[in-house]
Amino acid sequence: MLKQILESVAGGRQDGKKIKGRVVLMKKNVLDFNDFHANILDGVHELFGQKVSLQLVTAVHGDGHHPDKGLEGRLGNPAYLEDWVRTGTILDAGESAFDVEFDWDEELGVPGAFIVKNFHHSEFYLKTLTIEHVPGHGRVHFICNSWVYPTDKYKKDRVFFVNQTYLPSETPTALRKYREEELVELRGDGNGELKEWDRVYDYALYNDLGVPDLGSHFARPVLGGSTKFPYPRRGRTGRRPTRSDPNTESRLPLVTSLNIYVPRDERFGHLKLSDFLGYALKSVVQVLLPEFQALHDSTPNEFDTMEDFLKLYEKGIQLPGGDLVKDFTDNLPLELIREIFRSDGEGFLKFPTPAIIKEDKSAWRTDEEFAREMLAGVDPIIISRLQEFPPKSKLDPKLYGNQTSTITIDQVENKPDGLTIDEAIKTNRLYVLDHHDMLMPYVRRINTTSTKIYASRTLLFLQKDGTLKPLAIELSLPHPNGDALGVVSKVYLPAHEGVEGSLWQLAKASVAVNDSGVHQLISHWLRTHAVIEPFIIATNRQLSVLHPIYKLLQPHFRDTMNINALARQVLINGGGILESTVFPSKYAMEMSAVVYKDWVFPEQALPADLLKRGLAVKDPKSPHGLRLLIKDYPYAVDGLEIWSAIETWVEDYCKYYYKSDEMVQQDSELQAWWKELREEGHGDKKDEPWWPKMHSREELIDSCTIIIWIASALHAAVNFGQYPYAGYLPNRPTISRRFMPEPGTPEYDELKTNPDRVFLRTITAQLQTLLGVSLIEILSRHASDEVYLGQRDTPEWTKDSEPLKAFEKFGKNLAEIEARIVQMNNDSEWKNRLGPAQFPYTLLYPTSEPGLTAKGIPNSVSI
Repeated sequence: MLKQILESVAGGRQDGKKIKGRVVLMKKNVLDFNDFHANILDGVHELFGQKVSLQLVTAVHGDGHHPDKGLEGRLGNPAYLEDWVRTGTILDAGESAFDVEFDWDEELGVPGAFIVKNFHHSEFYLKTLTIEHVPGHGRVHFICNSWVYPTDKYKKDRVFFVNQTYLPSETPTALRKYREEELVELRGDGNGELKEWDRVYDYALYNDLGVPDLGSHFARPVLGGSTKFPYPRRGRTGRRPTRSDPNTESRLPLVTSLNIYVPRDERFGHLKLSDFLGYALKSVVQVLLPEFQALHDSTPNEFDTMEDFLKLYEKGIQLPGGDLVKDFTDNLPLELIREIFRSDGEGFLKFPTPAIIKEDKSAWRTDEEFAREMLAGVDPIIISRLQEFPPKSKLDPKLYGNQTSTITIDQVENKPDGLTIDEAIKTNRLYVLDHHDMLMPYVRRINTTSTKIYASRTLLFLQKDGTLKPLAIELSLPHPNGDALGVVSKVYLPAHEGVEGSLWQLAKASVAVNDSGVHQLISHWLRTHAVIEPFIIATNRQLSVLHPIYKLLQPHFRDTMNINALARQVLINGGGILESTVFPSKYAMEMSAVVYKDWVFPEQALPADLLKRGLAVKDPKSPHGLRLLIKDYPYAVDGLEIWSAIETWVEDYCKYYYKSDEMVQQDSELQAWWKELREEGHGDKKDEPWWPKMHSREELIDSCTIIIWIASALHAAVNFGQYPYAGYLPNRPTISRRFMPEPGTPEYDELKTNPDRVFLRTITAQLQTLLGVSLIEILSRHASDEVYLGQRDTPEWTKDSEPLKAFEKFGKNLAEIEARIVQMNNDSEWKNRLGPAQFPYTLLYPTSEPGLTAKGIPNSVSI
């Protein structure tokens, strides 16, 4: 109490005037399932005078009362939140509003910031402060959206700035020191283990995936910081190293995974966390694996028929009994039990019917659907145009010998519309889904595990109706006598009857297995989750909340650090869910590091990606300056519309704040941000010549457009179709347990009598299917508090009217795009938009409802 009195005296004279404000916050006890004592303890602190104080900081005048603080804004007297014990005015969703009354004098001028001090026991989530009727200025609004811990947790006072945008050079003198000091706090000092109240954004290598203390089998290589395994940086946690390897960071126990450090403001909100935990309970099936062995089936780890698969969606799987299940459920919060065992009758392991089999349970088997999903499926960013025949390899022949494709002209010539191979190539009619070079260096090692895969190339022909027709599938293994001797390959051709038809289905399944792994590791994890995290860290370390580029990008970073941290705990870690359900097993993450060697930031722009893969050519007369060579390519058609809308919005926004290239060059925070992003966040790529120099408005606009595209539309395109397409594992199996049957083997003979049984014994086993389907159901759902592209979580995200108008235009553009997508999906001319399964391509609809919708573009990589 004495401290508060001294602060009041130091704050300056009073002339009796008061101005009123309103604070909106959420108390910890409202948001925390288990902390029932927080409100009681906070009330006791209130009774003893330990309250929540706020001090206004002028944006105009220096602090004349403290000559040594002449460049800082003058502080007003502390004011205190009223009626804490009575909770204040209750608003929606756990929010409370509290009145606060500030002393006022003319010398204070317009407030530019405020300092908040929390003398309570518990933290709270501060949303906004609004001051009405500031003399001569009217309404002043502060958007905070941050957790405020007790003052003894902080080295510096918590400062929040007015909802105004300033370039560094334009910042009022009175606020500059506060602006600079806030960034210093967010960077931390690089030392020690970070705690939940720390607000530190810092970098670390991916050195926390393995547990070498348990033996070499549990060790995993460090990703990042080497030419062998380069990688984007992750957020630092500062945990101690393991005993047996000082370069590996120790891991949290599985049961405390939710406690992994990320800055508290980057954690899921309470609605998102409730949704996430509720559906994530299904993924504890891996804990229950021993109990599942007792399932009433003579082959408990197998699906015996396709009908057995369908039971997952029609009847579900009854949970086994036993102490393990009881012990687990007894330790769950009541809210989660209600979420899982809901009154709607959905069973614990009864899955929603995936869209791919909702209208037609066998359409997935067709060649047309197999090929269509390369253009409109969950991984439509791998297919490329074939520009030479036979397909060649870029692998080093000194290490891997001759890797040129063995597909012959005789096998494919004249089958496509009577064209020769040369004619088909010249008329842009040949395409390839090429997993060969990416996988071949790992095939031998992967096949020492229980998984049995091939490197694959799939050759396709573009038909006159716009659909793709598979021509051949090549499956290759390293030469048995050594990599330098090249490969042993076999080519499978389309067939639809007899043993040849069954072999063709198995060959397509091998391709689907490869594409499933490449999708999860590369298209999804590496190209969205992993590469975007360094941008989040650099933005918070180098761009003030007052900076226009911070305000532009910050919504596109929501929840990403949290989901990535959880992924390191339970998904991509050694022995985690990904290694258990996707074919590369323990080589999964290091394989993604090898692919990262070829990652190029400017090529993440959709137009550049389409040009690189040969799916488009430059054409100034075409919309977006590109002409698609597959006109009916739903991902590209919708994506270019979304890309163009984002680009226009970013251009309108950036040109409002930056009137010239010189302003970009002279922006100290912007230049520090881009330098650190290249040299630290993507430090293994720091010497690449392709990085934009950030010397012009065009480079700024292009870079911000790419960042937003990656975080929003690209992630949506490769994430939210997972369950609709791959929730039915026969369509996209994740593991192959057997090589292709050879004549004279029992498996080959069984193809004549029971081909489905051979198929099911080859693809993902039952327990791994349950685990994998549980995971992708979680990943494919939209949370109930999701914020979509063209939306913000508050309409007052900036005070500047021109950016607000530009953002409104952006939203209208997206609504028009959505209407056009609906129209195209209803037009039978576009065969690839619906396909044999009668499942329309909706993944790039801008908006969605909560749940499993197969549409909607969230602002960020939020799941």
